[in-house]
Amino acid sequence: MELIQGIYKASEFAPQDFISNMPDNVVTNILDRLPVQLALRTSILSRNWRFKWTMLTQLVFDDNFFEYLTKTSAENNHGGIISRLLLNVKGGIEKFVFFMPKVIDNNDVENINHWILFLSRKRIKDITLTNTNVFFPLKLPTYFFSCLELKHLKLTRCWLHPPHNFHGFPNLLSLQLCLVQFESSELGEILTRCPSLEILDMRFFFYACKVKLVDIVKAKNLKMLSLSVCNIDAVAISSSTIFELVGFLPKLQDLDLDFLDYTVKDAHPWPNPIPEVEYKTTGLRSVVFTYFAGSENEVCLIKYILACSPILEKIVIHPHWSLASDGRLMFTRKLLKLRRASTVAEIDFD
Repeated sequence: MELIQGIYKASEFAPQDFISNMPDNVVTNILDRLPVQLALRTSILSRNWRFKWTMLTQLVFDDNFFEYLTKTSAENNHGGIISRLLLNVKGGIEKFVFFMPKVIDNNDVENINHWILFLSRKRIKDITLTNTNVFFPLKLPTYFFSCLELKHLKLTRCWLHPPHNFHGFPNLLSLQLCLVQFESSELGEILTRCPSLEILDMRFFFYACKVKLVDIVKAKNLKMLSLSVCNIDAVAISSSTIFELVGFLPKLQDLDLDFLDYTVKDAHPWPNPIPEVEYKTTGLRSVVFTYFAGSENEVCLIKYILACSPILEKIVIHPHWSLASDGRLMFTRKLLKLRRASTVAEIDFD
């Protein structure tokens, strides 16, 4: 808001040639920093600013945008408004963020499909699609997989089904999947075809879609991994454990594991002590464990990480609510006795 006020003030006192001669990259930088609804309002600053908003490269249609529409009596026509806005943007679009309303119909789905087709031709690099409708997963069209210049992708409550001729997203750096559905074999296919992927976040996945660790290790260049353990296939836990996963990702630096709804007592026991032959040096620097219950399996995992991570800086542990104070104290004592390969590694028991 302060930025838009500054523009209004400048337009009031500055000579007209100053505004009209501003470099396009400066104007675009200003507009991209504004909410879409405020960027559009710059058209009333002066005649020279009337169509400057068409140089937008970042379009964010979030809750604030829809709240603005409710105040202008245009809430029910958001699809048409966004469509017209997209058609008037002149250059490439780098970022597109869309929060789907809770109530959607076939027209909304058709609009989204048209937008994705349009974005695939605009060299889109960053897409966030958040579906707030808990009963209606959004099925992404085939041409979504034609957005070959994507670098960042965040999907919530979507259905992914890559076509047979999908060759991947060669430039994709980060991927966040929240409540996303696809066939069991398709995750591995997608990760294999994303050779540049460095950040993978799957903490909030559909329970029906189990993740195979063999699929994750196909992303050889991962530096950050966030994962819900309850979504890992039970067979994978027993035959290819989590510490083996870390060993197969040599570039991994940050690991975030969520043990919510993971029944530790029913899990296949991990070897304790871990055989020396299993030890592989890791490049981990930061590790976060959430909903830790203090089981022997979990202590075994921490033991491995401490013993095999010479440049580790910190392990943060958020205990499960069921872990009583006595259990926390016993768990902490066990951790203090574990050998650490890193001389600076800290354990923060939150």
